[in-house]
Amino acid sequence: MRAVQNQIRRVILIGGGLVLALVPLGVLGVVIVSAAGLPPAFLRPQITQPIAFPHNTHVQAARLDCTFCHRNVTTGDAATVPAVEQCMFCHQVVATDRPEIQKLISYWQQNQPINWNRVHRLPDHVHFVHSVHIQRGFACSTCHGAVENVGKEGVQQVRPLKMGDCVNCHRENNGPTDCGVCHY
Repeated sequence: MRAVQNQIRRVILIGGGLVLALVPLGVLGVVIVSAAGLPPAFLRPQITQPIAFPHNTHVQAARLDCTFCHRNVTTGDAATVPAVEQCMFCHQVVATDRPEIQKLISYWQQNQPINWNRVHRLPDHVHFVHSVHIQRGFACSTCHGAVENVGKEGVQQVRPLKMGDCVNCHRENNGPTDCGVCHY
């Protein structure tokens, strides 16, 4: 009986030790996985959009600035996505034969909004004002990465957008670190 009890204790101690040893690895997982060439753990799976939107075509080929489509970014909290009507300013005549543009035209003809799937998400208790960051000279790529190079595969979150990430950026750039600036 005593031998069985000792065996159980050993299993519990070894198992508990393994858990304690692996917890820090979970914290370091982002670094370990990134070093292995795989996506960091904070990335959500690739999000499929209702229309495959090639940012690279619009930014590189058409030379559109982010603010051309995301018009509210310089004056408001949210960057906002353009309404179908804004896309149709150009696509009434540009590339109308392409399948993804045909989807856009269908939304427009049916007077339906495009229900884009959100890629970047902050907790509800966080107040992030895009316009302040843009007015202070931060490029969209600071948080969103090199979106200008993203094709039809779609935009993906490239930074953790967690509190530590934001606080570090604020400290490095002399931004406010008072809790009430960002939290409701």
